[in-house]
Amino acid sequence: MTTIAQVRLHRTTVPLVRPFVTAVRTATEIDVLLVEVIDSDGRSGWGEAPTSWRVTGESRASVTAAVEGPLRDAVLGMPVDGTTDAAADASLALDRAVVRNSAARMAVDCAIYDLAALAAGVPLRELLGATGSTVNSDMTLSAVHSDDGIAGLAETAVRHRDDGFRTLKLKVGAGADDVAAMRAVRDAVGPDVTLRADANQGWTPSRAVDVIRAWEDLGLAVEVVEQPVHRDDLEGLAFVTAHVQTPVLADESVWTTRDLREVIARRAADLVNIKLAKTGGIREAVAVLDLAERAGMRAIVGCMMESHVGIAAASCVAALVDSRSESAAAHDLDAGLWLRESPVLGGIAYDGETVVVSDEPGLGIRGLR
Repeated sequence: MTTIAQVRLHRTTVPLVRPFVTAVRTATEIDVLLVEVIDSDGRSGWGEAPTSWRVTGESRASVTAAVEGPLRDAVLGMPVDGTTDAAADASLALDRAVVRNSAARMAVDCAIYDLAALAAGVPLRELLGATGSTVNSDMTLSAVHSDDGIAGLAETAVRHRDDGFRTLKLKVGAGADDVAAMRAVRDAVGPDVTLRADANQGWTPSRAVDVIRAWEDLGLAVEVVEQPVHRDDLEGLAFVTAHVQTPVLADESVWTTRDLREVIARRAADLVNIKLAKTGGIREAVAVLDLAERAGMRAIVGCMMESHVGIAAASCVAALVDSRSESAAAHDLDAGLWLRESPVLGGIAYDGETVVVSDEPGLGIRGLR
């Protein structure tokens, strides 16, 4: 019987092509923490743990401690048989081994699912039940802290439009006039580009309603507004959803199916953003997707500031979302385009707004660069 034989952690730092700015942080480089899970037949599965004190509450040190301690101990010797059932059993063992530490669990979980697909000899997306090999992503426009940055923001939006991105996501809530910023971007890119907004918890409920209604009154056609209020303020999130026409997308408020059930019960959002760093990996991400579908909620798959390894796993889940949808929306998987280079060989590739998921077994990752 093939079993999990080793769990290794690889660490590196990758600079970004430009600063990434949101309402809660600014980044010029990212710590890339990659987990390699090796089975007794010598195959390697890969996963990644995105870290952010302000989002997941995890750091390089905490991920290292979790992966090289209780998470490794939880899965060593577990079977690898080429099925999602065995991978899900290992994922449950990770869930029982620690409290929270979702990014650390994501890394080991995704590596184990990668191994399962390698053992089955099929791409991971296929093992999950997805039919397509590409997904589309939006492109994020960093937040500006003052009105002086609005003109530059509009220029950046035009460049991305000209590079083929049909969906742009504007980070808001960082200090500039958000109404003026969105209007400037819409005027610059024209009516055929889909615009989204992401406040990253940066508004109060009343401020969110004021800004969104102003966008509506101006006819700016914002597709969705993501996480307008603090993650724990479900009452405020529901208030915003009830008082605007623009659909509201829950992100930081929904980590697991338990959170989504509460959002559904309160009618607090119209859509959900599934991120593996919140769900702790693929098993729970698929469970969140299943629950959203039963509730009639649309889902997109998002990412943290992470490398091509984390995006590869997220893209497989995004392909599953698209396979189940009659009209697939753009996902939020542009993080790899912010990195100067991938830390690994193989895996996903970008073609403008399109994320090309590997047709090789597993995630198609051949090793470290």
